[in-house]
Amino acid sequence: MKKQTSILRLISIILMTGLVLAACKKTEYELATSTDRNISSYLSERPDSFSLFKEILDITGSSAYLDAYGAYTFFAVTNDGVKHWMDSVGVSSLAAADVNTLKNLVRFHLMEDTINTSQFTDGKLKTATMYGQFLITGVEFVNGVSSYTVNRQASIIQSNIRVGNGIVHVINRMLTPAARTIAQEIEANPDYSVFVQAMKETGFYDVLNRVETDTTKRWRTVIAESNRALADSGYSSYAALKAKYSQTGNPANPKDSLNMYVAYHIVNGLYFLGDLINYNAQLTLLPEEVITIKHQNQQVVINEMEFNGTFEKGVTLIRTGSDNSATNGVWHSASSHTMAKFRRPQALYWDVAMFPEIMNQPAYYRRASYSFLRSLATDRPVASIDWEWTNNARTLNYSYGGTGTPDIYKVNGDKITLDFGGPNRATWVEMKTPTIIKGRYKVWVCYIQQFAGVTNVLVNGVAMTRQVNFNEVMPAGTMAERESIGWKNYVTASNPNRFNSRLVGIVDIATTGTQTIRFNWVSGTAAGNFQLDMIHFIPIDDVQVLPRFATDGSMSYVGY
Repeated sequence: MKKQTSILRLISIILMTGLVLAACKKTEYELATSTDRNISSYLSERPDSFSLFKEILDITGSSAYLDAYGAYTFFAVTNDGVKHWMDSVGVSSLAAADVNTLKNLVRFHLMEDTINTSQFTDGKLKTATMYGQFLITGVEFVNGVSSYTVNRQASIIQSNIRVGNGIVHVINRMLTPAARTIAQEIEANPDYSVFVQAMKETGFYDVLNRVETDTTKRWRTVIAESNRALADSGYSSYAALKAKYSQTGNPANPKDSLNMYVAYHIVNGLYFLGDLINYNAQLTLLPEEVITIKHQNQQVVINEMEFNGTFEKGVTLIRTGSDNSATNGVWHSASSHTMAKFRRPQALYWDVAMFPEIMNQPAYYRRASYSFLRSLATDRPVASIDWEWTNNARTLNYSYGGTGTPDIYKVNGDKITLDFGGPNRATWVEMKTPTIIKGRYKVWVCYIQQFAGVTNVLVNGVAMTRQVNFNEVMPAGTMAERESIGWKNYVTASNPNRFNSRLVGIVDIATTGTQTIRFNWVSGTAAGNFQLDMIHFIPIDDVQVLPRFATDGSMSYVGY
């Protein structure tokens, strides 16, 4: 979806401080390449810096493994960093340390991917470590000097060292993986004792204390409220919180409001702050209830809304108290108390080129084009997008950049394309939306004119009243004149050429959650690719023709 802000706006801090120098960084990266030494050899040749970490590799039997062919990212700890860890755990020598602990440390410093600092975000790295947990990166400023941090545990003191089997980043402290569940992590912090008691009384402590073996079900995200946040709202003790919400007297009852309160603070899936800003809402464990999300002034704000003419200030997720990793997820700290409320329908300005499979590839996402190949009909390279597999429609293309007429105004610079319509091409494509709050919406399809074909559009199996002819161009006229016949200009350019938005109909969303939109080819020649930029679901009583979107994803309400 298109958000008010770019997904990587936080990286602007790094850009301004000169930590990421785009093309210059890339050139230096290539010049630093050395193919005659792999990771283990690199450490061996620098005993003054890495003799202790090299000893860990030898003890764990990892040296040969990391001297063989591969493509890795390795965070190498200096001797001082290893000594600091030894002192913290009370071992006088590495030989006296538990071997399994050392093996886990090696795995936690290693990823089967090559990730240089230009791909760092303010949040989790795209690839999990070989230990199975993710690392988070950020930027810290000390005495006016900025540097990258890893897991809030170490600073990078030398980066992007290219060796024969990957990339080495040098860090000044040992990284230690999370050893506790979300429940245990929050319980270990006495500032959250009231929230923890509520978790226990409702049974959600047990839910958050499990580590599922099935990784598709393992991860959860919790928004915890500190004792101070609760006290500021009048709940200075668990008894006060229970008196407010537990109308049945049994918090374990799913219909009890205290149970609902805790359920509302839990989301299925792994969402660090840098992930949350990519969504307008997330479903919670409280059925059909969502937290709404905004990215404002470098802060993540939930549940800010206007209802019946009254503005309701949102709750900020405290950056320094959030992104806390656990063995089964991550938890964040809310600045104040919040509870589920009635949610009016909320507009979704959906960037269809924004899905996890491309977002997890920083080298390509909003940087370069990428193709998702479907070798067999049963393959699903993109979980949220399905299409008819044919000889000529095996690839869904994520297209980025371009300066020609079909590309110049793409919102956030990207789109998706697919060989569609006609012999040996796909005749249907089906997509899962982000979360949409139940209500009545007008549906607008934002496309780039090229494909000479007509399609029917269905939402949750219900046919929309208007077809889309992807060869049509928006007619001339005023904003109001265009809207009256089902057209609008969705980009900020006054003369958008082949960029069009077509109203296809009205849909009643019965259940809050993800929805299904499908395009069925009806007629026309296969003169070009099916090209989608955005799809808008806008509540029927809201302004339809604004905002408009710039190429950087920012929104403009000029003209209304």
